[in-house]
Amino acid sequence: MTQYVAFCRKEFMENLRTYRLLIMVAVFAAFGLMSPLVAKMLPDLLSGVDMGGLVVQIPESTAFDSWTQFFKNNGQMGMLVLIIVFCGITANEFTKATLIPIVTKGMNRGSIILAKFTIAVVLWTISYAVSLAVTWAYTVYFWGNTPLPNAGLAFVSLWLFGVLMIVLLILGGISLGNIYGALLFSGGAVIVMALVSIAPQAAKYNPMSLAGGVVNLLNGTQSASDFIPALLICVGLILVGLIASLLIFDRKQL
Repeated sequence: MTQYVAFCRKEFMENLRTYRLLIMVAVFAAFGLMSPLVAKMLPDLLSGVDMGGLVVQIPESTAFDSWTQFFKNNGQMGMLVLIIVFCGITANEFTKATLIPIVTKGMNRGSIILAKFTIAVVLWTISYAVSLAVTWAYTVYFWGNTPLPNAGLAFVSLWLFGVLMIVLLILGGISLGNIYGALLFSGGAVIVMALVSIAPQAAKYNPMSLAGGVVNLLNGTQSASDFIPALLICVGLILVGLIASLLIFDRKQL
């Protein structure tokens, strides 16, 4: 436990010194600000536009439009930012051989992976919470405090999918030993999930629905029970991926 805490402290300070935390918070705060602003301004910008004799009339925006933009921004661009920021979380350690002196001095390999996973999740959680808080504040300012059905499950679902992406990047970096391998591994997993989502009957079991389909929770077209299978599978994949990372790294030659 002492080694785990020490490596967590080391990882957190490294993320502060490299401005990774600052970049993540700034980018996700921008996503949070964009969501209500786009929802508020888009009808005014498009309404009355003459498109070859066809006048476009956009209905007045609502709080739901703001949250739709929130899940769109964070579920798409947010996941891309997450992948770019953390693609080298373990891969860089192999290419730069920075773990050799640490391991030879007795550092437990499992503590290294768990610490990296913990700090990455902490950074993702902070950034996501900032984005959520900014969107909520401006949504309340523009439209008032409108209640949302199943809001808690919707927010947790997207966060959990982000945790899954972190685990895939860790596992890919350990298995293939470089950044390109980590990107290929996580990108391949996303492609597989996208292909699975083509089959409607498989959608409720697909973790990708936690990033792209939770808006249906807010508008009431789907119930919470529809997302529980995907939620459980996502948790299972996180645990399996983390255990696999520990086992592979324990046998990996540095």
